[in-house]
Amino acid sequence: MKVYGDRGSSNTRRVLTTAAYLGLEIEFVFVDLFSGQNRTPQYLALNPNGTIPTFVDGEVMLFEASAIMIYLAEKVSSPLLPAGNAKYETLKWMFWAAEHFRRGPTVLIEQRFMDRLKGHEEDETLVAEALQAINRYTAVLDGHLRGRQFVVGDAPTLADFDLASPLSHIPRTRAPFLEYPHVAAWYERVNKLTAWQATGVAQEHRICEIERLFKPVQSWA
Repeated sequence: MKVYGDRGSSNTRRVLTTAAYLGLEIEFVFVDLFSGQNRTPQYLALNPNGTIPTFVDGEVMLFEASAIMIYLAEKVSSPLLPAGNAKYETLKWMFWAAEHFRRGPTVLIEQRFMDRLKGHEEDETLVAEALQAINRYTAVLDGHLRGRQFVVGDAPTLADFDLASPLSHIPRTRAPFLEYPHVAAWYERVNKLTAWQATGVAQEHRICEIERLFKPVQSWA
């Protein structure tokens, strides 16, 4: 099994976390987003969107991190994708994360990190809209997590990794997730998971590499 991605990406992180949590051996193939490796003909043949991550297991080729995570969990019949009604609760929160929760953070990482690396100032209107969306949906998640250890039940599921991924970039986005007490307590529990810790270390190492690469043009340096 191969995962093509960049360890600085929160989407790549949630796939690698899932594989690590399941104890699966994955060959990681580095795709450098900052040098355009995701736009080469070879990569686009795997993933015509030019996005990361991409997954290959024999004849199975998948893009979209959540689909890859579901595949991995089902491959080993893991409770990360539980049975019965809990399965649909897990999928519900994963789809909610994609449709609502991660949209604001995506704008912030572009505005406050990607564009700033290139020397551009953030667009105040876009940032304000992103923050409004983040506060709206984080409040929903905070209410759901009241009295719960994890998003679905008392053990981690794929939904936790999906929802935790945008919190990976709080040092860069300065998103107000941790101002919500139940979200903050939940994220602390996620951060105690060995697999999440390991991918977090790798992510921050990669972010440092990227920042060193772009340091000469950073407008705030």
